[in-house]
Amino acid sequence: MKIRFHGAAGEVTGSCHEVEAAGRRLLLDCGLIQGSREDERRNRDPFDFDPARIDGVVMSHAHLDHCGRLPLLVQRGFDGPIWAQRATADLLRVMLEDAARIAEGDAERARRRRAEGRSFDADELEPLYTQADVQAVLRLVRGLEYEEPLALFPGLTLTLRDAGHILGSASVELVDSSGPEPRTLVYSGDLGPKGTPILRDAVVPPRADLVLLESTYGDRVHRERAATIEELGRIFHEAWEQGGNVLIPAFAVGRSQELLYWFARHYEDWGLGRWRIFLDSPMATRVIEVYDRHTRLFDEDARRVWAGKPHPFRMKNLHISLDQVQSMAINQIRGGAIVIAGSGMCTGGRIRHHLRHQLPYERNHVLFVGYQARGTLGRRLVDGAAHVRVLGHEVPVRAKRHTVGGLSAHADQPGLLDWYARIGGRPRVVLVHGEDRPRQVLAEMLQKRNVVADLARPGETMLV
Repeated sequence: MKIRFHGAAGEVTGSCHEVEAAGRRLLLDCGLIQGSREDERRNRDPFDFDPARIDGVVMSHAHLDHCGRLPLLVQRGFDGPIWAQRATADLLRVMLEDAARIAEGDAERARRRRAEGRSFDADELEPLYTQADVQAVLRLVRGLEYEEPLALFPGLTLTLRDAGHILGSASVELVDSSGPEPRTLVYSGDLGPKGTPILRDAVVPPRADLVLLESTYGDRVHRERAATIEELGRIFHEAWEQGGNVLIPAFAVGRSQELLYWFARHYEDWGLGRWRIFLDSPMATRVIEVYDRHTRLFDEDARRVWAGKPHPFRMKNLHISLDQVQSMAINQIRGGAIVIAGSGMCTGGRIRHHLRHQLPYERNHVLFVGYQARGTLGRRLVDGAAHVRVLGHEVPVRAKRHTVGGLSAHADQPGLLDWYARIGGRPRVVLVHGEDRPRQVLAEMLQKRNVVADLARPGETMLV
């Protein structure tokens, strides 16, 4: 087996790894590059391979940094199967249709600015891809169950295992039995920490010869969840006493649902009954419908919460904003509102409008509950910027900022090391999906355990 790295090799977006095995070529993920405007322009570049020569794609999960370039792949010649866990298959429709809607809207606004003689970004005059491109992708998707081996091609077998990151997330096992002895490649995908709300813990594959291991938080240890829950309660109490609002940038898949789960669990002790809670995301509403269809993937505690009151998605003071008029009305509220809106790194979506209106006021709070990649608006805010540019406006930042690491959907360093340690065969490790410092720290920790650990680089090829 041979693997070549095309994305998420020194960064946490654009996940894409090419595998040659049993005479076939596969992609593991085909993700969108996110971050600064310069980073996102790279999405329009040609792939480093011929899409028409790819025989199939295996998806780890439905976050855009892992699936967001699938429409471009099909647009440029790919027409093979796309294998994904069944919940991921359902979420792909939601994620990609929303991404196309945003791309088409951005293009329409750019053309309008050009017609009015205002400044515009030439790269945005045409959408990155369209709804028609997305429908072409969805026709190729094949839904699979966890733990059911599938012969993709003669001599090549795929097994998906629960990765505990978001609903439907999977670690990928590929076994090539076409040669003199079988070779096994395991791709971790994004691994969730133990005890992630709603989800079951990540499953460890029995053995491997090479592991592609994510390393998002390879250099840190998350706070204990109990301490995080206590901190959230304090933040909501402080914000209420100060008469402000709380903004929470959150991805529509995974984090938004987990936040509502915690809200239901701690409704009384956090005093949430006195707040107006807004889920300002039509896409998150569609995701909730997917969650309701796949409750069999929940852990036991989540099934109990779903059966009790208040139900996380049906709290009496939860308002779901479906259109722009409802979203805009939220910014007329001067205090007592908790607003969950995408995107999680503030690179798009409705959260930017709320930040523009709410950041200048000291009474308000911004609560970051997920990873903020380099070059994103979220990262600049986390790093303490006194002013930021939002939707063409220079905005002073006076609102209080909180970074709550204990709610991360990614395993921390001990979690990653523990997951790897339980794989049989003492496989080599190649670290992907991480910036260089976290990857280097994690590699050193593995090497202290006498594990051969390398850092993937774009365009590099390795043998399994």
